[in-house]
Amino acid sequence: MSDLGTVLRITGRKDMKRIAVVANDVAMPGEKGLGRLYYFSELLAANGFDVELITADFQHWEKQYRSQEKMEESRKNAPFRITFLHELAYTKNVEPKRILSYRLLAKNAAKHLSAHEYDLIYALVPDNHLAATAGQYAKSRCIPFVTDVEDLWPEAMRMVLDIPVVSDILFSYFTVNAKKAYSLADAVVGSSDEYRDEPLKYGINVPKKKTVYVGNDLQKFDSSVKEFSGSVVKPDGEFWVTYAGTIGTSYDLFTFVEAAGKIAAQGRNEIKYLILGDGPQRPELEAAAKKTGADIRFPGFLPFGEMAVYLVQSDVTLNSLVEKAPQSIVSKIGDYLAAGKPMINTGLNKEFCAKVETDGFGINVHPGDADVLAKAILSLADDPSSCRRMGEIARTIAQTQFNRAQTYLGIIDMIRELL
Repeated sequence: MSDLGTVLRITGRKDMKRIAVVANDVAMPGEKGLGRLYYFSELLAANGFDVELITADFQHWEKQYRSQEKMEESRKNAPFRITFLHELAYTKNVEPKRILSYRLLAKNAAKHLSAHEYDLIYALVPDNHLAATAGQYAKSRCIPFVTDVEDLWPEAMRMVLDIPVVSDILFSYFTVNAKKAYSLADAVVGSSDEYRDEPLKYGINVPKKKTVYVGNDLQKFDSSVKEFSGSVVKPDGEFWVTYAGTIGTSYDLFTFVEAAGKIAAQGRNEIKYLILGDGPQRPELEAAAKKTGADIRFPGFLPFGEMAVYLVQSDVTLNSLVEKAPQSIVSKIGDYLAAGKPMINTGLNKEFCAKVETDGFGINVHPGDADVLAKAILSLADDPSSCRRMGEIARTIAQTQFNRAQTYLGIIDMIRELL
């Protein structure tokens, strides 16, 4: 059970409002992936709601089915009910079989929802079809429906497959269902202002709106750093620049590797580069890194606590995105800020660029320009006082704007208003 405190297992008391949290991809404790909706479900239960988390039996980040033992263990340990619905397995993030998988999941969700009664439905976008299905159920029962926009589909998928006409046809499935989900919503929660206002792109003005950053569990971050403090040893005199996350097409990591090579060519061997995580482009990126002469390390996908220690031990964090990336304020930002280090941001999202500059916790760099990125890294390496100042600001922002234990209470207040 999490640090939210001891919560009695919910059994469906009649005086409790019943909420279904519907999301295709939710990491259970101890699993690889994003557990934000699991945390939110815990918080709802801790605040007196009868919660059912409805998700899939297929673990998206592992690309494999959960075992019956793991699913039963998750149900047993959660302070709320969990329902695992069947969906088809797929092997790639962008492939036709994933669409078929989500169609089956939406079909199974419709059956499950129709057999139960709820007072409010809270659905994650994406998956758009699953959210639309949840919204249709809510409207059929005349209960409030809330969409939580965490990513933009099909925009994100076009980073992998962008073929004229072909992509339009393939991805129209996501567009149609996005419109349907937003048109049914009584409220929308966005992980940025841009995502909050996504329905407006379709001419849909959802009555209630709220921006709540994905953020992180700051207490968990700090306790994990303490627990794993001995797992990472940083030699004296080294200056670490660290990226954590997926090694894929949306992330400007080849420019990072190129910049590292340019810095190494200047004899700045004290600067080390860490790329935490895994992804489809890792072999190619590792091959490119070997040609640079720079000390670029690939620790791989790490347990959360070890990843957190790496961030705290680092001197600079890198929010790396390519020019056309649709991402806004991504999930890793909460952990970066919690580490209390200056950030170099290569994303072009206007909202986040403005935040980096206005709040003063980092430097914005245009993606794809290795010379400018190298200059930014060197400017921080040569200015310890600015690093300290930016790091202190970052930690304060993490505490006041990205700490889920506080910021997610705003969503619960909105839910109470809807009920």
